[in-house]
Amino acid sequence: MFFKDTRDYQILFLATFLILGVITRDWTLQSKLIAVTIASCFLTQWLCSVVSQWKKVWEQKEDSKRLLRRLLLPSCSWRSSLITSLSLSLLLRAEHWRTMAFAAAAAIASKFIFKAGDKHFFNPANFGIICALVFTGNAWVSPGQWGEDWWYGLLFAGTGGIVLKRVGRWDTTAAFLGVYAFLEAVRNLWLGWTWDVYQHRLMSGSLLLFALFMVTDPRSIPNARIGRIIWAACIAVLTFVLRNYFYISTAVFWALFILAPLTILLDRIWEAPRFGWKQQLEVERFFSTNF
Repeated sequence: MFFKDTRDYQILFLATFLILGVITRDWTLQSKLIAVTIASCFLTQWLCSVVSQWKKVWEQKEDSKRLLRRLLLPSCSWRSSLITSLSLSLLLRAEHWRTMAFAAAAAIASKFIFKAGDKHFFNPANFGIICALVFTGNAWVSPGQWGEDWWYGLLFAGTGGIVLKRVGRWDTTAAFLGVYAFLEAVRNLWLGWTWDVYQHRLMSGSLLLFALFMVTDPRSIPNARIGRIIWAACIAVLTFVLRNYFYISTAVFWALFILAPLTILLDRIWEAPRFGWKQQLEVERFFSTNF
């Protein structure tokens, strides 16, 4: 049933943001590009899942029917694929459908290629965005596409809070926004600017979306709380440097991409159980039944 998995809330919220953006912000979004992105994510997820099953299949003695079923109908995470495709549709812009298909394929494939043990360390949507920016000539990200209307911030904070409460990753968002806001405040004071400038730099819908829905992906970020806090703080510092000294408007995405491998080191220093959606669902069922 829908909404028994936290990812169901993410899907609902991201789809709502996408519809809201098209209606209220007049984005130059084409429905065919969104459809291509979703289809490409699902297809790549299925193909990669099939390939990943081959070794398991040939190592085990199975009857022909079970063998065929595992190869044609592998265990696919359709929720994660849909979340990735919606994130790409929200953040990435392109002039051609091939660019969106490429970004979607790269995003999903990164989960199967770049792994430490059984864990992928790149955020799929972020990886797809960077690949599109680097390897194509017609992709871009518009950090200011949400404007600075206060009600967008309330909407993102409210919906993001629901998701973070269920997955228990408020510490990551707090560390990122806290460190970044502090650095921007110090810079604002140093330059003698008014606080309107400070508010302008922080009241960004894209920044809140990143902090609430991307940098908190529980499957790719450090497992231990101390590791997540250090990791998020490092991303905030690098974002601040790239934005203010290298004038990169997409600094948050580059910072996350560059520091994603740091997850491997932090997981080795501070060991903790890896987050699992199935385990999370069992925990939620326990508390709903007993409390």
